[in-house]
Amino acid sequence: MAIPNRWQLWRLGVFLAALAPLVIWGWQVASNAAGPEPGRYLLLNLGLGALWMLLLTLSLTPLTKLIRWKGFALIRRQLGLWTLAYATLHLLSYALFILGLDWGMLGSEVVKRPYIIVGMLALIGLVALGVTSNRWSMRRLGKRWKSLHKLSYSILGLVLLHFFWVVRADLREWAAYAVAAALIMATRLPPVARKLPRLRQRLARA
Repeated sequence: MAIPNRWQLWRLGVFLAALAPLVIWGWQVASNAAGPEPGRYLLLNLGLGALWMLLLTLSLTPLTKLIRWKGFALIRRQLGLWTLAYATLHLLSYALFILGLDWGMLGSEVVKRPYIIVGMLALIGLVALGVTSNRWSMRRLGKRWKSLHKLSYSILGLVLLHFFWVVRADLREWAAYAVAAALIMATRLPPVARKLPRLRQRLARA
């Protein structure tokens, strides 16, 4: 069955919104407006972009239960793939701007900065979810598909740990993301998950 035009426009709008930060950051670097270290500017923003996308992706399930709007379910896979794209670009920017594509430096970097291992584990998890986010994989894996994709919450924990390790000098921004993640995780608890449809009914009556 063909997707209605309004849903195609919705998905296109989400695509453009997810693409916009990349265009803005690229323009700032090209116009020398990214500060004295444009490489580190891109590295940090791409990492934050991956975290934003992951939080948005994980928020779609509770939002669907709360509002019962079909549009959230239609963009779950798209935002998940955007999360992978941002995380991959984050890794590539690290390899280009920090390592200078000298992979021989990676060993010493890992010893000095073990948060790199945490970030790599999170990226490997995102790759696993990305390559199995299609209908063929859902049919092939059956019930195991849901179990695999529940790893997204463990990945969120790894990403937050990675970010915490990077910004230990100023944890205010990290705390805001951690609170958002905790709220999303709380919606997965059975008592809370059962109350979401009831809350939706109360909001509808109101």
